[in-house]
Amino acid sequence: MDMSRRQFLKVAGLGVLSVASIGALAGCGSGSKGSGSSSDSKIATIKERGKLKCGVKKDVLGYGYLDTKTKKYEGLEIDLCYQIAAAVLGVSYEEAVKKELCEFTDVTPKTRGPLIDNDQLDIIAATYTITDKRKKSWDFSTPYRTDHVGILIKKNSGMSKMADLDGKLIGVSQGSTTKDLVLKMLEDEKIDATPEFKEFPDYPSIKSALDAGNVDAFAMDRSTLKTYTTDDCELLQPEIEFGAQEYGVATKKGCDLSKTVDDTVKKLQKDGWIDEEISKWGLL
Repeated sequence: MDMSRRQFLKVAGLGVLSVASIGALAGCGSGSKGSGSSSDSKIATIKERGKLKCGVKKDVLGYGYLDTKTKKYEGLEIDLCYQIAAAVLGVSYEEAVKKELCEFTDVTPKTRGPLIDNDQLDIIAATYTITDKRKKSWDFSTPYRTDHVGILIKKNSGMSKMADLDGKLIGVSQGSTTKDLVLKMLEDEKIDATPEFKEFPDYPSIKSALDAGNVDAFAMDRSTLKTYTTDDCELLQPEIEFGAQEYGVATKKGCDLSKTVDDTVKKLQKDGWIDEEISKWGLL
């Protein structure tokens, strides 16, 4: 049957509108799970998946460390991830470990936030220091561990006090708060020293730079420095404790997983499990 131009445009217009409507509905459907919208349930997604996706360290002894022989992660934060997985998935801690209900991804200070934001990870348990600035972007659990910053130097460096850092080059990790904490310590202690800083992508790179003489010191949380303390290295003035670092488990801002994580950490603190882990892994 022949149609007038007006009839054709009317029918075509309805067709375009129908396709657009279908596309919009499809878009809503695709965003209903795992998109990170406020209506999503992280807990429901994790339960459906059957595993908790965790961001951890792979090079911090006692916290998050990847054993190259066994290819398995170990440390307090690894055990903590399994405790959280058990709470979310409704199983025992032992079952969570046995069934490997955690999927681990090693993160750096630069990558951990974005991996939470884009829903590639559910939690971050990676010596992640709680700060007011970070709390604006992510949720954090109650602190499960408090650490302090240290400055690692070579024993033959000729340095014996913080004032000797004047003009020296200190290696720090990208995305960390270490530089600001060192400068604040020098100011608070009224130490006349103006060091320079160089950022590195990971801790092994800083230690390699220290060994090669490309930096004069390696500044980081003492828990991290323990991993890289060799016979020819020592902490500079260890009696000066500064830059208290409260570690918390990070989750996506406003998600329903945050409360479960916090409740789990509080329970583990109350029943002494955290203290047992600190002793088990010989943490400083």
